Amino acid sequence: MATFVDRVVLHATGGDGGHGCASIHREKFKPLAGPDGGNGGNGGSVILEVDPQVTTLLPFHHLPHRHAPSGTQGMGDHRSGSTGEDLVLGVPDGTVVKSPDGTVLTDLVGAGARYVVAAGGRGGLGNAALASPRRKAPGFALLGEPGEQADVVLELKTIADVALVGFPSAGKSSLVAAISAARPKIADYPFTTLVPNLGVVQAGDARYTVADVPGLIPGASQGRGLGLEFLRHIERCSVVVHVLDCATLEPDRDPVTDLDVIEAELAAYAEDLETAANGVPLAQRPRVVVLNKIDVPEARELAELVRPELEARGLPVFEISTASHEGLRTLTFALAERVGSARREAPAPEPTRVVLRPRAVDESGFTVTRREGGGQVWFAIRGEKPERWVRQTDFANDEAVGYLADRLARAGVEEALFKAGAVAGDEVRIGPDHNSVVFDWEPTLLTGSELLGGPRGTDVRLEDRARPTRGQKRREYTERMDAKAAARAELWTEREQGVWTDPDA
Repeated sequence: MATFVDRVVLHATGGDGGHGCASIHREKFKPLAGPDGGNGGNGGSVILEVDPQVTTLLPFHHLPHRHAPSGTQGMGDHRSGSTGEDLVLGVPDGTVVKSPDGTVLTDLVGAGARYVVAAGGRGGLGNAALASPRRKAPGFALLGEPGEQADVVLELKTIADVALVGFPSAGKSSLVAAISAARPKIADYPFTTLVPNLGVVQAGDARYTVADVPGLIPGASQGRGLGLEFLRHIERCSVVVHVLDCATLEPDRDPVTDLDVIEAELAAYAEDLETAANGVPLAQRPRVVVLNKIDVPEARELAELVRPELEARGLPVFEISTASHEGLRTLTFALAERVGSARREAPAPEPTRVVLRPRAVDESGFTVTRREGGGQVWFAIRGEKPERWVRQTDFANDEAVGYLADRLARAGVEEALFKAGAVAGDEVRIGPDHNSVVFDWEPTLLTGSELLGGPRGTDVRLEDRARPTRGQKRREYTERMDAKAAARAELWTEREQGVWTDPDA
């Protein structure tokens, strides 16, 4: 069973908004009390929040589908529905939220950082809120909007000051256990460490964190071993520490070759990075070389042999032994000095700017596009307001459909259809292609609630009230007279033939 997960796919769904209520207040001696339907409650949102107590994305691995509570329906007597509570999901510090195509949506750093993954739907208005001087008692209410659905990828990038890199079994986990209180699994076979290990080091007054990145081998940046899975954990570090094994038994390996191989893998991985921690690219961050296992006599001799060559490259070199703890104190204080220097040189965090993007004066908020396909022509209407109004409309209620027509006309949709070349009877679709409302456009329909005189829940514009013309009446009269003459002729023919009764009776 997995115990550490640093990449998951989250399927989040916001709560649906509650429907509005269509109700008329009824009380003795108050026949004209008016509408009293309440509004529906808003649905809850799915929110990611950085929680310092959470260190892994394992809960999302077991439960990837999360749904926020929905709002309840409004009721009569001006009682609004209850609002669904937001579903707040705790994530580790350093979680990156991406879209399925890899676009970075947000980077959650710092306790309390939040991001709304799927917003809840708005509740529908009751008929009390829809009443106006011209429509005094609406017989309909607006429906609640469905909550948003979003699929996001969560990636955990460990926030550590020092990253330990090196070949398997080089002593990285042993070094973390020797200089901190962490107790990772340690064994004498490759790929013992399957997950990154974190440790907190106290060197005098300085405190910093150390991360052990497992599984770096030649070709790790192309997916070999475990390096590609965990190289993201070194993106935020300030200092890179190369832990080199001076007591390896493999004949084709030595400390200098190991250093060159790991540096080549880091350089290949750094080419794909779009951001840099503290504004410093990965290739330009301070390097420290640690020659490990000098408690072995042959390893100490090899360390003394390769140290001048490494120092000639401008790299600080430290000879240590995690078994005897030789050289660890000097190493921890040297790392604390470099971490402190990186923290002082890091730019101060800038406050989040509030960006206001007012709508242009000539922006209508929707688009009308003429489309063709399969020998058919239609006009597609896309926009936040028209699509939201369609979702809120109860198409089983004629008065609600008439209210939708009034809203679209006031927004200028009819004028835009005229400009796009639409004529009476053309097909119009509002919404996305896979889920749109389709109707035949009739521009001659009168709009305006002052023309509504029918009972509640109806709209005279949707009723067939066409009067027949004089020619149609004359044709209907002629057809009835011809039908009567034909019936009389058939009866007279039967009478002349003497067919009066059934001979078998």
